[in-house]
Amino acid sequence: MKVDLNEIRTRRGIYLLPNLLTTCCLFGGFYAVIAAIDGNFGRAATAIFVAMVFDGLDGRVARLMGTETAFGKEFDSLADMVAFGVAPAVVCYQWGVARIAEYGPAWGRFGWVAAFFFAACTAMRLARFNARSAIQDKRYFEGLPSPSAAAIVAAFVGLAHKYEAEGLLGFDLTGLTGLVLAFGVTVLAAVLMVSRFPYRSFKDRAAGERVRYSKLLLVPLVIALIAVDPPVVLFLLFFGFALSGPIAWSWAKLRRRPRSAGAAQD
Repeated sequence: MKVDLNEIRTRRGIYLLPNLLTTCCLFGGFYAVIAAIDGNFGRAATAIFVAMVFDGLDGRVARLMGTETAFGKEFDSLADMVAFGVAPAVVCYQWGVARIAEYGPAWGRFGWVAAFFFAACTAMRLARFNARSAIQDKRYFEGLPSPSAAAIVAAFVGLAHKYEAEGLLGFDLTGLTGLVLAFGVTVLAAVLMVSRFPYRSFKDRAAGERVRYSKLLLVPLVIALIAVDPPVVLFLLFFGFALSGPIAWSWAKLRRRPRSAGAAQD
């Protein structure tokens, strides 16, 4: 039997590519932690968004090439824990706790508890996703995805860091109110991760599926808006996505209520 060495090399390369992308995601989270420790919060927030890009690519590349493996899934979850659990928590902690502790030890404890709560909720969110992935509806995520939650925290820290000197709309983001708001946003993102609110996964869209030309125009429009003011636009985009879960759930409940009432009268 003749063995094609070129085919073997190709297979190895295909299996290597998704895991290499996952490693890049892991490095993004690691670099975010290092940058936050060094006080480079703008770079730390950017590193988390770069990790999101690689996290979005690794799974799609594996599915397109038919190279999904158990090892790849486990490696992806561990990388996600670092990039979207530990890294945002450390970035938020490093940015805010040093300032908020000036207002008293109780505020300082609130800061690190909020940061740990975010990391713990990320771990539980990933564990639940892995346990239910075989039976879960692929069109929806149960709870806010951890990359989106990390994006909210990273965008807020980036927003606060950028407008630290002049403030945003006359609002001091480094004062006590802004610091409490930052940790409040962190806790809210953590709670939404472990909630049961449905979020669109967009995995039901095939890569080669036709889309309307008007929808395609949204891509350059969003990129242009992000380029104008990345921290503000990214925060509004991901925070809006985070709110879409509770809003969709509430809307579905309201639509069912009149039908249930009519059925009871019959």
